[in-house]
Amino acid sequence: MKENYTIKDIAELAGVSKGTVDRVIHKRGKVSPKALEQVNKVLDKIEYKPNPIAKSLKNNKIYNIAILLPDADADPYWLPCYEAIKQVEQEFSHFGIKINKGVFKPKSTKSFTKAADLVIAEKPDAVLMVPLFYKEAEHVAKMCVAAGIKIATFNNYIKEPQINLEIGQDLFQSGRVAAKLFNMLLGNKATLAVLHIDEAFQNASHMQEKERGFKDYFAQKELAFTINVHNIKKESKIPFDQTIENFLKSIDDVDGLFVTTSKAYLLANHIAAYLPKSLIIGYDLVAENIKYLEEDKIAFLIHQDPKKQVYLSLTNLIEFFLFDKPLQESLTLPIDIINTENYPQYLN
Repeated sequence: MKENYTIKDIAELAGVSKGTVDRVIHKRGKVSPKALEQVNKVLDKIEYKPNPIAKSLKNNKIYNIAILLPDADADPYWLPCYEAIKQVEQEFSHFGIKINKGVFKPKSTKSFTKAADLVIAEKPDAVLMVPLFYKEAEHVAKMCVAAGIKIATFNNYIKEPQINLEIGQDLFQSGRVAAKLFNMLLGNKATLAVLHIDEAFQNASHMQEKERGFKDYFAQKELAFTINVHNIKKESKIPFDQTIENFLKSIDDVDGLFVTTSKAYLLANHIAAYLPKSLIIGYDLVAENIKYLEEDKIAFLIHQDPKKQVYLSLTNLIEFFLFDKPLQESLTLPIDIINTENYPQYLN
């Protein structure tokens, strides 16, 4: 058997025209059942595999992917996402892929909606978004479906059934992981506080899912843990640090603080003065969190790996367009527990 077969070779082996072979391989146009059977027999025999790179270059099509993500200057958690975009652009720069960023303020539904309208107006082939705001994200998804645009999400989930690809962690389960850690550290009885440090909590389903999982663990185990939930919002007239200090002064002693966002460092900065015996568990390897992790002011961090989420989302979409690779629909990433001993392994 030859290593490389041309359309002409396959046509001669099957006893059909080159046009018939082309229609079978590319699944376009009408082919008689008999001709289809003859060509498929030959393709099976020679173990034919189309060259996806040659196909994409021959099509000479530019694919436009829009990504809706928060401004990293406003929240450094999102900075690795921009690094992932740059990496993907470098890897696929020769394949006619264009990535357009729609940047929004992470605490503004109005900014999110405006950015979404702008990118959809450009009629991209796909939109990848982080659905920080549940209702608004659902609306964007429906707009994309109506316009025939592929829609993907990362970091959080929405229930819109037409989502083509979703990548992230099981947020409910990550809340249970945090609860298990407190259980192991504090025994079977303690007072805990769940802290949502975010102005847009009413729309932030990702924080609510973590809280649900956290509470579910203790309810299922029937442990004597007291759990109080606090939504800490930045006050406009005073610095955020002062808001945190005021909060810490206002609560009774607690054994553990579970921060559902990447802002555990805001508490760690003041914990020694107000709650020196309290343990903190939070999320994400932002620089400030790492600093307090090293100083043992944060016990554990749960790593959500936003860079990997964006990289996998974009490459899945690109491989779908270029190589006809089916979209995975849903990909759940591992929940990584980070402490002082292993965090350097996650920084590169």
